[in-house]
Amino acid sequence: MEIVPQKIDQIATPNELTPIAIPKNAPDGLRVWANWYFDHAVTTAEISRKEQKRDLSLFIQYMELTEKTDERSRWTPRLAESFKDNMKRSLHEDGSRHWSDRTINRVLVHLKTFSKWVHGLRPFPLGNPMTKIKALPLTNSLEIERAISPGERRRLLDAADLLPVVGGRSKNRRFHTVKVRPRRKGYRPYRNRAMIYCLTETGMRRRAVTAVNLSDVDFGKKKITVEEKGGIRHTYQINKEGLAAIRDYIENERDADFEKWKSPALFLSPCTNPNGNGRLTVQVINDVWNDVCKAAGIKGKTPHSARHAMGRYIIEKTGNVAAVQRQLGHKNATYSMQYARITDEELNGVLDER
Repeated sequence: MEIVPQKIDQIATPNELTPIAIPKNAPDGLRVWANWYFDHAVTTAEISRKEQKRDLSLFIQYMELTEKTDERSRWTPRLAESFKDNMKRSLHEDGSRHWSDRTINRVLVHLKTFSKWVHGLRPFPLGNPMTKIKALPLTNSLEIERAISPGERRRLLDAADLLPVVGGRSKNRRFHTVKVRPRRKGYRPYRNRAMIYCLTETGMRRRAVTAVNLSDVDFGKKKITVEEKGGIRHTYQINKEGLAAIRDYIENERDADFEKWKSPALFLSPCTNPNGNGRLTVQVINDVWNDVCKAAGIKGKTPHSARHAMGRYIIEKTGNVAAVQRQLGHKNATYSMQYARITDEELNGVLDER
């Protein structure tokens, strides 16, 4: 039995350090090392631990896919760089990137901490594989370029308003003589319409939309309070059109699904779904958004584009960075200040007017 003292790193405190007993013949795979890491070195809150586990798992899955093993000695600087490049190139079906630069940098930070800890206990053959891996440069202007334009917002909401009429209708040719085609079983047009309004008229994140409870909506004060990432509750203002769309959904569809699920969630899965607990997943939000964008003729925009658009709208109307910070819930005003920047298209327009 090899007894190795634990190294001190940024996520552990000296008072909480304990020796680690690593059997000489123990498996040398990264999944085993990750378990030791979380058992002996990680002292952060549970929500942070889940995020770190998810990030490390991304790399280990990539390693297993490309190297056909998770053996520690196969984690080299070239493999680390390959993983970083793969995250940068990974795209959704609509052409949007799977991971933002900020997310990639967060994953790299967690990998750096993990590799440093492992290397201190049992050195890698080619040295710490993450030492020379650099974070991606962040450019705030890139974020605002991704915002939906005012014209795209109008087309998006027009397409959403048509959902109760055309959404989920059968495309089978045998119904070509039928005046009103039958609707797909379990399709919820009013719910989908309300979710689009919730995204565009508040700037809410996708996950927040899935976390909203019916009791979180204050129709009188035009506010929605929801638990955001990190477990912090944030209050969004919402306009009367957004509230009207939510009210239409509650009056027309929600009761039937609530009978099955008895869930406090505002937006519910159809009662026809055999699995789940009634609360929607982020993937459902993505699917609804992509369907409505397709109907509106909008390409390359994600639900987060609506959040960026809200930031731009508030800064244009008020010129007040604090107003953006209040609506979007940014802890750091730097994130809110990006919306005061001018886009390349706007700058070109100004210069062309000379």
